[in-house]
Amino acid sequence: MPDRYGPFRNHRFLLEIDGIAEAAFSEASIPEASTSVVEYREGNEAPTSRKLKGLNSYGNITLRKGITESTELYDWWTLVEQGKLEEARRSAAIVVLDEEGQPGPRYEFRDAWVRQYDAPDLDASGDGVAIESLELVHEGMERAA
Repeated sequence: MPDRYGPFRNHRFLLEIDGIAEAAFSEASIPEASTSVVEYREGNEAPTSRKLKGLNSYGNITLRKGITESTELYDWWTLVEQGKLEEARRSAAIVVLDEEGQPGPRYEFRDAWVRQYDAPDLDASGDGVAIESLELVHEGMERAA
């Protein structure tokens, strides 16, 4: 029985994307989330600035070493390429699994879309697997578990 309160390993995870469940990736990055700081001082105040909250920003999700026979990932990219951004927005989640395959921490992303699609490199003299990669942008992240 796994330790539900101990550290989760980083090699077991699920990727969920609205309407795109036919692909698997060997690597997925959970991006950083940050808030910028705006320094502010009025002329009649002491020579120390106040710090105010600025804009929130979120890093990109990078998915590497994926393989699928489906064209859904490419079709998703095509929506963005054609300028159909509202149609391309999806919710996405990276779910970390425990040793028994049960869901643990869940990172959910709002309004994700494909920024970069990288088709597999092919080499007839090699023995590697044809893989594709995606980079997704999003407009918000939440840890749900």
